[in-house]
Amino acid sequence: MRGVSDPARQSLARPVTPVEQALADALEAIFATGCHDFAEVAGQLNRHRVARPSGAAEDWTVEALTEELRVVNASFDAAYEAGGSDGRGDAQ
Repeated sequence: MRGVSDPARQSLARPVTPVEQALADALEAIFATGCHDFAEVAGQLNRHRVARPSGAAEDWTVEALTEELRVVNASFDAAYEAGGSDGRGDAQ
């Protein structure tokens, strides 16, 4: 249904970039260790030298992590809204 983002289908509207996928993989690995504190997550991202999707060269911080996730999510929301729930313009 248009206007409502379906998180399960959100990323189907556009391909995930390699940098976004690397971040997702890193976050999954970090969360799998039981770490859920964003300050520690940011520290782990720095230790593993995970690139920021925005291309910013600054270290990860809680604020940077929050903003990067917000921007990536907004990008998927916009693509979902523009293309429909299946990414081809066919709203379901």
